Amino acid sequence: MSTQINGAPASCKVVLAATVAKDLLVEVSQGLPKVHRTPLLVGFLANKDPAARKYAEWTERTCQENGFKFELREIGREHLETSIILANEDDAVDGIIVYYPIFGNRQDQYLQQVTDDSKDVEGLSHRSIFKLYHNERFLDRDMTQKSLLPCTPLAVLKILDFLRVYNSILPYGNRLFGRSITVINRSETVGRPLAALLANDGACVYSVDVTGVQQFTRGAGIKKNRHEVIEKEGWGLADCLPLSDVVVGGVPGERFKIPTALLREGAVCINFSADKNFETNVKEKASIYVPAIGKMTIVVLLRNLLVRLSFRSF
Repeated sequence: MSTQINGAPASCKVVLAATVAKDLLVEVSQGLPKVHRTPLLVGFLANKDPAARKYAEWTERTCQENGFKFELREIGREHLETSIILANEDDAVDGIIVYYPIFGNRQDQYLQQVTDDSKDVEGLSHRSIFKLYHNERFLDRDMTQKSLLPCTPLAVLKILDFLRVYNSILPYGNRLFGRSITVINRSETVGRPLAALLANDGACVYSVDVTGVQQFTRGAGIKKNRHEVIEKEGWGLADCLPLSDVVVGGVPGERFKIPTALLREGAVCINFSADKNFETNVKEKASIYVPAIGKMTIVVLLRNLLVRLSFRSF
């Protein structure tokens, strides 16, 4: 007799972010005593987005459960820049997170650079993003300090590693070689960095947004040191989804759905949008389905905070 897992057909395994986060939480709990203080993370909420508020609430709860202090500061967006600067100058504040979007345009990119690099736990500072896109994994020549990665993209990578999508037989940095991955979202905070990280690890990545499809790749035989971007003129979901071993959806809004019929048999499907990007019958085609990653993202946030603190001397 066939069995079912979490209501899915026997052929599909539903994996929850909380399950994946357990090992990383152990790493966080072991690292916390080494900083010799209770870290304070400050979150700035300057929008009315219900998903952002929910994320802030999850962050607060996770901090409280794991020995961190969290302070949510709700302010008008016109006061956000000044408030971030004050937090930069406050020695009691160890890390800063801003819940985007704020203005929904390039002004948000500017605000990402207002946060002091030493307190940027989201991995969105210019230094961190530059390192990411250039596939430079350390901050120093001695390779003792790892460059910080953005929380949500790193959470996706950690989940893929947990799911054994990464091939541990291959050398570090090439372990996605042979994998084709579609990422439906090309925002500057999540989708584009995620596509770059996956491609830098060896994958052939199709990055999809409303303007079309771009291919992120290190070229034939992954011989290039970092990814390049190729425009795929005329391409859409119907072209890249059937080719993809992994499909990652991150489109805000309930109306957008990824057609199950276009998915490759046995694809790994991961949703990081607050809305469900996959159709209800996705489990009939997918081998693994991760319906949300928020809880994993928050644990990555705490891990990034500890990494930042490890760079300082107490």
